[in-house]
Amino acid sequence: MNKKADLIKYGVFSLIIGVVVGIIDTIFGKGLILISEIRNDYFWYLVPFLPIAGLLITWAYHHFNELSLKGMTLVFETGQQKRDTIPLMLVPLVMVCTWITHLFGGSAGREGVAVQIGATLSHYFSRYFHFPKNGKVLLITGMAAGFGGLFQTPLVALFFAIEVMIVGKIDYEALFPAFIGAFSGSYTSHFLGLEKFSVKITQTINTNDFKNIFLMIILGILFGFVGKLFSLSLAKLKDIFKNQFENPYKRIGLISIFLVVGLILFKGRYSGLGTNLIDLSFYQGTIQNYDWLLKLVFTIVTLAIGFQGGEVTPLFSIGASFGVVLAFIFHLPIELCAALGYVAVFASATNTLLAPIMMAIEVFGGSNMMIFVIVCIFAYLVNGNQSIYGAQINHFD
Repeated sequence: MNKKADLIKYGVFSLIIGVVVGIIDTIFGKGLILISEIRNDYFWYLVPFLPIAGLLITWAYHHFNELSLKGMTLVFETGQQKRDTIPLMLVPLVMVCTWITHLFGGSAGREGVAVQIGATLSHYFSRYFHFPKNGKVLLITGMAAGFGGLFQTPLVALFFAIEVMIVGKIDYEALFPAFIGAFSGSYTSHFLGLEKFSVKITQTINTNDFKNIFLMIILGILFGFVGKLFSLSLAKLKDIFKNQFENPYKRIGLISIFLVVGLILFKGRYSGLGTNLIDLSFYQGTIQNYDWLLKLVFTIVTLAIGFQGGEVTPLFSIGASFGVVLAFIFHLPIELCAALGYVAVFASATNTLLAPIMMAIEVFGGSNMMIFVIVCIFAYLVNGNQSIYGAQINHFD
């Protein structure tokens, strides 16, 4: 088969995957919005049952498909050709269990869910097509479709999918199908009414002033350390909890009691995705100096004990709220610093560079690109190759 025919087949398959994943992302995303509204309305009635919800999640995974607990690790290992399949049961399990986590107040994200959905479905259907390296390429296509469909940031989704699996090696062979998958997934979810978050940043600073460039480097380093703190703490806490509580039911049941106490103490401020902190950061709300740290703590505890959800949206909220704090310290524009934190903490924690830079374009309008690039570079450099994805490979090792 010639190259032109391969491209046509890739394009058709990627379009189909993008549309299908975009539809499922819409169902998942709209369901999550509804569940978050219900939680906010009935917070005091629902949060006390978080430990029971945790037991239900643990039972569901162990009863239906325990392997699916590996989540993103399954996706990475399949893409790295360390395993052949991802169980299809992962899709309903991760969707429903993430909804349960959010309904009862857990602090978690959604991106990992969308990426897992896209990767699982594309890998499953790839067995019926015959492409060169079809398994890896179509897996990356599904990842791009999942991310793009949920966040409606197709450029971010494209570059995230091709750079995240192996640090230092970009999978250019997946560029075309991942492009089609990301854009078709994004347009599908947009057509079906899933909303995109975006803020046009009009504030700026003088980049011809060396002092400002130096400040951007400092900001990049600080954001990088926060991303590193998140990824390191999450990995360490998972190990500590597993060693202390070998029984997963005891682990999630007992520790979530303390989680409930904390969530009630702060009246649910750190429950859910963290979009409340993002809104406060960009729309002149009140951000406390400790908001970013407490959101970090609640998120890593929620995920470390076995609740389901992604990490990226909480990372956005951590970065944005930390950016507000730094804006006051360094006397810089608040919205600009919040936007810089939004993308740079994501860059550090995921150990990616191109995707966060694309985010500056798609979410914040593309102005101040020199500033965003500088901050992202230094956030990426100081993270020491730490990542929220434990199965991520460093090409330079």
